[in-house]
Amino acid sequence: PQPPAPSPALFLERQGVRQYVARNSRGAEVLVGDGPGRFSPGDLLKIALAGCNAMSSDKRLVDRLGPEFAQLIGVSGEYIDGEDRYASFEVELIQDLSGVDEEERPKLLHRAEGAIDRNCTIGHTLTRGVTYTKTFTDEPAGEA
Repeated sequence: PQPPAPSPALFLERQGVRQYVARNSRGAEVLVGDGPGRFSPGDLLKIALAGCNAMSSDKRLVDRLGPEFAQLIGVSGEYIDGEDRYASFEVELIQDLSGVDEEERPKLLHRAEGAIDRNCTIGHTLTRGVTYTKTFTDEPAGEA
């Protein structure tokens, strides 16, 4: 196996009590925390999983449905309150396959699912488990 490659840094900047703004190196921002208009950390995990499924399968679906096909991805999770964790997730990829021959549909979906199984980093991480570390650093916290 290859050694882990570093990924681009992400930053969360505190805006108030349990309210943060998350930023990446490409200039994207998302509001995280409690309150209206903010995603919870659990929401972000579900969005990451749904996005990974969508991005991983997109080429396979584009090849058959065309570059302008419409898709909606739903994601839900079974939350265990007493353990403060998710037990499972369910991702549903919704697209119109009426233009695909009945015999071809299972093949197309098999190829799309195979692409997800090969390429979805979030799915690989969740199914194989992950460790993490945390460090508290004592220094002035300005914009990163």
